[in-house]
Amino acid sequence: MWDFEHEPGKSRLADRYKIRYSTPSRCAEDIFTGFADIGLVPAAALAIDPSMLIIPGCAIASKGRIRSIILVTRPAGPEAAQTVAVDTSSLTSAAYTQILFRKYWNAAAEFVPFDPNLEGMLRAADAALLIGDPALLALEDSHARFERTGEELLYLDLGHEWLWRTGVPWVSAFWAIRGAALEETSVSREQLVADFVGSRNGGLSHIEELVEEWSRRIALPRLLIRTYLSENIHYILDEACIEGLKTFYAYAAELGVLPELPRLCML
Repeated sequence: MWDFEHEPGKSRLADRYKIRYSTPSRCAEDIFTGFADIGLVPAAALAIDPSMLIIPGCAIASKGRIRSIILVTRPAGPEAAQTVAVDTSSLTSAAYTQILFRKYWNAAAEFVPFDPNLEGMLRAADAALLIGDPALLALEDSHARFERTGEELLYLDLGHEWLWRTGVPWVSAFWAIRGAALEETSVSREQLVADFVGSRNGGLSHIEELVEEWSRRIALPRLLIRTYLSENIHYILDEACIEGLKTFYAYAAELGVLPELPRLCML
């Protein structure tokens, strides 16, 4: 979002785009209903409404450890988990986690929705899926928690687990456009793709400024934020990520996690 939020790009892009901020799931819903034309949508949403078109070039993905999506279990590991408390803020992360359980760990595990509070989750279930800031904060607190409680826990990075078992990247989200939206605007496909890829590149060239911004918003060390932005997250929807998406959709359909998606539809 760099060019959309910072000058000189902000004023230039304001002539073509009106920005609204929302949750990922709401972004997808707004495209479904026609309330929005473009959104940064969770990957799982495309299987629910395949009429959206993926905008080439940009992704929220990981080719290794992602840090912000973790499964916390007791020492016996996920294979022994009968119940999994799931942070309900991300349909996509929940779908990936169900695939990992059904295909590799424990197909009989039961998933229960829960607020993202690690202590409450582990009182109610054998394992806990944490996403976003709660995951980053839980990892940062893991050693201190052990000192406080004496309880050993495993903190599994699901980006790493997915890559290790499937050989393809984890893709959480991408920009998508409502199918009819291009017919209703003067913005060309080429201009739209250039605007979003240009903004992505702008962000990648201003990592230090982003570290400064986010260090004021979340109680994490600057080094961790810098590493997260520059190493843990992969922002380019390249061929490896396309294969990652295809694998995700194929496994999700095979295991009954999501409806079948016949093909990826790119803008």
